[in-house]
Amino acid sequence: MRRRWLWMNKRIFSSPFLVFMLCGTIIPLGVIAFYGMTDRSGNFTLDNITAIATGEHWQALMLALGLALISTIICLVIAFPLGLILKDSRLGKKGFMVFIFILPMWMNFLLRTMAWQVLLERNGIINQVLGFFGIPALNIINTPAAVVLGMVYDYLPFMVLPIYNALIKIDKNIIEAAYDLGASHAQVLAKVIVPLSVPGIVSGVTMVFVPSLTTFAVSNMLGGGKVNLIGNIIEQEFTASSNWNLGAGLSLVMMIFIVISMAFIEKFDRNGEGSVISKKL
Repeated sequence: MRRRWLWMNKRIFSSPFLVFMLCGTIIPLGVIAFYGMTDRSGNFTLDNITAIATGEHWQALMLALGLALISTIICLVIAFPLGLILKDSRLGKKGFMVFIFILPMWMNFLLRTMAWQVLLERNGIINQVLGFFGIPALNIINTPAAVVLGMVYDYLPFMVLPIYNALIKIDKNIIEAAYDLGASHAQVLAKVIVPLSVPGIVSGVTMVFVPSLTTFAVSNMLGGGKVNLIGNIIEQEFTASSNWNLGAGLSLVMMIFIVISMAFIEKFDRNGEGSVISKKL
């Protein structure tokens, strides 16, 4: 009787999650799959999926992959040393520094991107300051460079936090033992710290690469319509062209990258060490 009561309670408490999964995940994915594998007449076709290989779509995908890769590498190069600094800083300063990096995540995404639009425009604040000191203007607005800058700014916290979380979980005794055995700072970093922080690195890379690959808001605002990524193509198919079938088909292709990313996380971060912000924050 007690087991049956516990089983009933579990079903009751899990029902909101099941409803959310059904309405928020399964049904939308089913709708996308239906539109992606049918034409406007409702007939089955794979043309919407294979359209990714056509000229404009393929070019947009390759550009998106390139910019996402560059943004991810820049974020990693910045985030790992920063994570080490935060890890070794004193507790009071550590909490404040982490708060500074979390703060932009609480602000509206579009407002943050619009701020860079104002800063980078030809008569923007940055060029006004450069002109005051006699330095040539920085004309990168509406270029891929501006899009990469926007991606790095928007997604850098998602790289810093998993890496920081992995670094603070490294046992100090292991590092001290490496030094006692005669290892140099470079050897400790390369053979102890980096391997033990791989789960955080993988989580951070995934959390930056996937949204950078699929974004359209950053490229719209900082690219000025001149930098068309695959996310822009999909967005235009759903809105301007009202071609849900083609937009859904291209979206199915993009889901492949999400599945691959989930597989990487499952392989390298099975204990979830890099995916959750530490309680010390």
